[in-house]
Amino acid sequence: MWTYEHSIETSAAPEEVWRLWADVENWGAWNADIASIRVNGPFEAGTEIVMTPAGQDPVHLLVAEARADELFVDEARFDGLLLRTNHRLGRGERLRTRVTYRMEITGTCADELGPQIGPAVTADWPQTMAALVKLAQG
Repeated sequence: MWTYEHSIETSAAPEEVWRLWADVENWGAWNADIASIRVNGPFEAGTEIVMTPAGQDPVHLLVAEARADELFVDEARFDGLLLRTNHRLGRGERLRTRVTYRMEITGTCADELGPQIGPAVTADWPQTMAALVKLAQG
């Protein structure tokens, strides 16, 4: 298994961050790497999201879990691997909101392929999360 986690704190309420997450078709407002995106249903477990990063092939994500104002988990599967990303809202210091993204790569050859794939997928998380919380703060 390969893992990576990044957190950031914000003065925005969890509900404000959740509102931006749930508005999938506008993720490009805070994630500069998205060339196009579409969601096939409401933002809840079982819904598919097709996200096309700039200059890359579309990525099919399944919302595996969604709990309003708390957590959503998406999963992408390819070449025998499962890329599972937890997006969590929690309590930070001084009543701030802590936003945490955690990726876990499991499956066939994950110990070998995870360190090759994972850093490329997660490289922009600090910038993307900073843009997310800036927008959430208004």
